[in-house]
Amino acid sequence: MNPGLVVKLRPSGPWRIGPDSGARNRVDFIYHSDSLYSAVASAMARLGSLDAWLDATARKTQGSAPEVCFSSCFPFLDEIGFIVPPRTVWPPVPRALVSARVRWKSARFVPLGVVQAVLSGQRLDDNHWNVDGPSECLVPAGRPGPFRTAVRWSAAVDRMTGAAERHSTACLEFRPGAGLWTIVSFADDAAYTRWLDPVKAAFRLLADTGFGGERSRGWGRSEAPEFIEGNLPDMILPPLEPVAPVTGMPIEEPAAAAPVEVAEGAPAGEAPAEPAKPTEAEAEVRAPQELEPLAALPSQPEEPAKEPQQTESQEVAAAPTEAPTITESEPQPEVEAASSEPPPAAEPETSGTPEPPPALESQPQAAAESEAPAESEAPAESEAPAESEAPAESDSPTPTPQPLTPDLAPPTPASGPHWLLSLFAPSSTDDVDWRRGNYAVLARGGRVESPAGSGELKKQVQMIVEGSVIYAPTGPCGGAPDVAPDGFAHPVFRAGFAVSIPLPEVS
Repeated sequence: MNPGLVVKLRPSGPWRIGPDSGARNRVDFIYHSDSLYSAVASAMARLGSLDAWLDATARKTQGSAPEVCFSSCFPFLDEIGFIVPPRTVWPPVPRALVSARVRWKSARFVPLGVVQAVLSGQRLDDNHWNVDGPSECLVPAGRPGPFRTAVRWSAAVDRMTGAAERHSTACLEFRPGAGLWTIVSFADDAAYTRWLDPVKAAFRLLADTGFGGERSRGWGRSEAPEFIEGNLPDMILPPLEPVAPVTGMPIEEPAAAAPVEVAEGAPAGEAPAEPAKPTEAEAEVRAPQELEPLAALPSQPEEPAKEPQQTESQEVAAAPTEAPTITESEPQPEVEAASSEPPPAAEPETSGTPEPPPALESQPQAAAESEAPAESEAPAESEAPAESEAPAESDSPTPTPQPLTPDLAPPTPASGPHWLLSLFAPSSTDDVDWRRGNYAVLARGGRVESPAGSGELKKQVQMIVEGSVIYAPTGPCGGAPDVAPDGFAHPVFRAGFAVSIPLPEVS
């Protein structure tokens, strides 16, 4: 648990969030975390804290978490905060498997309360939700989406010749009461005390100057930002309370059979006289003395009197004094019929049989092999019969030498699922189990915007997108790779620090 800050931005005009393709007639719905970090860094440069900011974040050595990192910006509408759901639990399982009223997979953003409900095992009712097409948000039935996509037309005028060229630019238009919100995560209390006020000042400056593209036209501005302080991850995903699974119909447990009371002096095999005569569907209750142990029951029930012969290969535990009462209507496990023939003698191990895995070899065998002379190629088999030691000219092949038991590696900590809320660029110290989880990769590029030179293409970096779920023993850290063009005046960092929420295991 670490200090956190939620920042809510209410746009006062259109916003331009450029897509990965760079098309002017397209717009992205997420203001990604690397773009937000770049905007905050430019604000820190104007406030005179750029060097200290880079030392605390991008210039951190490998393996050490940055003091401050940001999530991506997600939409909100009034009291509903939307977010990219975990890919491992979305889309959810509807109440009716044949229901197609709500296309859950089409929702790119869902309310935080829906994520908590799905993680706790609840089923969503499709009569209460709709997917807003323009914003791709899952909204309550009858509510609009937080924003829509619009196209603004303008004309470029050549002041020398007077020629004009008309072009269009896509943007986001937000409804009243809607906007974008983001999470600021601090490494510890010391980082929180040091960077809380500078981060707030940077967001206030950016609210006046603008986020994203077309800032020279007044786009990307917002009202005074709202700050909510708290602790992560509780302020985003509170601890889940166990919820009984929804089954549609309550399951009534069968009434427990009353214990059979036998009158004193009555034979052990007789049933009491008080209960009514059972029907054909009911099972006949047998006294415990007439039952045999469950493990010793023969496979053919028509010969109950015949008792199978126990052999060395079929060891049966001693029967308890009182066996549990069972009925004929209950399914009984199948038990292999006992064979009257003695088991075949164990044959010596040859090279044709598969070798046991090294981890399952016993320690005495490993010790015996380690004490074998160097010139002996065959493993020591002290328990094998004498016939197995045949000369080289015999028909039996020479056993293949078995490797010694390797030293067992120390147990590694168990990996847990982590829900990413930002773009993530793995560092060399992140111990991520890439064979598990559910994640997607996004190529991030763009152009350099710096006083030393603008317009050159940055190097592309593959990053894990928001909503991905990765498995790691601890929370992922991430890094900030240098994406500056070759020979550029200074480094250009692409912030790939992870803001993640640990998830409970959901089946």
